[in-house]
Formats: sequence, C-alpha cells, structure tokens
Amino acid sequence: MTDDLRQRRLEVIREHMDTEVTKEFDRTLATFKAGSEGRPHYEIMATGQVFDGDDEVMGYYRTTRTAFPDQRHDNVRYHVADDTVVVEFDLLGTNLGEFYGLPPTGKAFRVPVAAVFFFDGDRIVNERIYFDSASLVTQIGRSELLSLVGTGEL
Repeated sequence: MTDDLRQRRLEVIREHMDTEVTKEFDRTLATFKAGSEGRPHYEIMATGQVFDGDDEVMGYYRTTRTAFPDQRHDNVRYHVADDTVVVEFDLLGTNLGEFYGLPPTGKAFRVPVAAVFFFDGDRIVNERIYFDSASLVTQIGRSELLSLVGTGEL
C-alpha cells in the first residue's frame, strides 16, 4: 500500500466517524463504495445484526441516534493493514430516547469498541464492529435486555 492510499483511507474513516457524530448521515454513507461494486454494509458482531444497503444502514443510524443522540467517540487509535483499518475507540452516549421499545433511562455509557473497516481502494466496503453489548445495556440501566444479547435481536 502506498503512503497516499494509506492517508486517503484514514481521511475517509475520519470523515465517516465525524459525520456519524454530527448526524450528517448522507455524508457518512458517501464514505462507502457506491454503484454496482459496493454499498453500505455493517456487521454488529455483539448482536449478530447485519445492515446492508443505504436504507438499512440509514435505519441503523436513525435508531441508534434516537436512543443515544449524543453518541460520540473518544480515545481513537488507528491500525492500518493491507485491505483493512482497525479503529479502536471508546463509544460514549446517553440513553435519551427509546431503545428497543423501552423508554429512556437518562443514563450514560462508555464501552470500548474495535471497528474493522474493509476497503476497496479508498472506499469502505464493510464496517464490522466488536463491543461488549452486555456492558452497554447494564450501564444504561437496561439489564432486562441481557437475555437478548447475542441472539441477533439486540
């Protein structure tokens, strides 16, 4: 990989993550490879959920930002490989909206996350996210959701 490609990939990830925080989701979607060769694709490993295509990914953004409108990243670290970039960070937010049909608790969370961004050229083709969902639901006061962790329903 050239230094130029490495730099472009890091810039794409920064744009992706920054626009998630500012809720400029059209710009976030634009960081994925488009056209017949690509589309937005997320795999949430802790929950077994997969979001594929513009509509599903936009739905994921809207649902998570309804539940956690102040969702953001802290302590971001990048690890660059040939076809991926692994990004480690703390994900923070406060449960201020409905979450899986339950009213908000007003409680905050901070969980470590590893996100693996897969690339074709300088565009993202998949984001695979690893985090401890049990810790997140416990921190926001929703331990009743623990039975759903890992089932694909949460």
